[in-house]
Amino acid sequence: MKLSGLLGRAHHELPGVTGVARVDRRSGDLLRRLGPGDVAVLDHVDIDRRTAEALVHAGVVGVVNASTSISGRFPNLGPELLIEAGVALVDGVGTAVLREVKDGTKLRLHEGGVFVGDKEVARGVAQDTESIADAMIEAKAGMAAQLEAFSANTIEFLRRERALLLDGLGVPELLVPIRDRQVLVVAGGPRHAEELRKLRRYIREHRPVLIGVDAGADTLHDAGFAPDVIVGDPDAIATATLRSGSEVVVPAQIDGHAPGLERIQDLGIGAVTFPATGNAEDLALLLAEAHGASLVVTVGLQAGLREFLDRGNAGSTPSTFLTRLKLGNKLVDGHAVATLHRARVSSGLVVLLVLAVVAAMTAAVAVSGVGQVYVDLAADALHSVVDWFGGLFG
Repeated sequence: MKLSGLLGRAHHELPGVTGVARVDRRSGDLLRRLGPGDVAVLDHVDIDRRTAEALVHAGVVGVVNASTSISGRFPNLGPELLIEAGVALVDGVGTAVLREVKDGTKLRLHEGGVFVGDKEVARGVAQDTESIADAMIEAKAGMAAQLEAFSANTIEFLRRERALLLDGLGVPELLVPIRDRQVLVVAGGPRHAEELRKLRRYIREHRPVLIGVDAGADTLHDAGFAPDVIVGDPDAIATATLRSGSEVVVPAQIDGHAPGLERIQDLGIGAVTFPATGNAEDLALLLAEAHGASLVVTVGLQAGLREFLDRGNAGSTPSTFLTRLKLGNKLVDGHAVATLHRARVSSGLVVLLVLAVVAAMTAAVAVSGVGQVYVDLAADALHSVVDWFGGLFG
């Protein structure tokens, strides 16, 4: 074997995770450029849940963070989600990495080292499940300060957005009829695809208005559902999904700037903007409430104490809190709905029904001169039973 072939093989077998570097100091701009197999190189203190979900949705294989992903001020959720998704995370490598690594460079991450070929260009801490768990325990000590900040931010947000929250001023009109109908809002939270699968029976029975938020819109489309309304940044949503939705609502900043609106215009898709400071998930809930939904079922929207204190939602946490107060008892978690719709049929009854159908098929063959016709009819009946039970448990 030639020497060049041996060298190529040795390089190919170098340990670690390999991907194409996408470099940007600003996480928001970086997220729009990421694709499957990339390594995100960023500078983000305390990676929040929403950023981590966007990274996972983009299909990155690794994240190189110039800063500390968990500073210890509070238990932010992003690093834990990245590790659970199998994304390699190298932490605290220093800001020099943003200059040393050029966009498009092939990177290799191994045991805290960041390599270009065989050359180490940066070194940090390779995070894993245990290190993240230890850091989260220490970070819980910062929750008191976050609660104080949350209280102050809530008062400020209510002052700024009281017309929207109290009177619905600024909520765009929709062509999709929502009044007195149930609405299912799907966002890209952890395990949202699994939660959506468990709601298939609910969707079949109640035919709710389907609202997809960011990655949740793609999940609806991939599951075979056409979203009635899509809310979010069009740059982060697949073209096929955008084309499948009846209406697209693009969150806009107070000054009217709406990220992703140019892409919508290039695709020739009609859209409306929703100027507000809340995040896309909250705007979707406000749309449903303002247009008279009788019930709003959520998938992938988590709003426990840890989510409220997640720094990535520092500006929108008051929006999340007050929006849920606004909807009140109209708001129901999808997991609860799936549990209520899960039929409780004993296994003995299942066996009895199947045996009865099989017995009918056997008798049909024994007594009929045209047994094949009866077999076909009985087989159809058996398939109906199977489909029925699939609907009960699927």
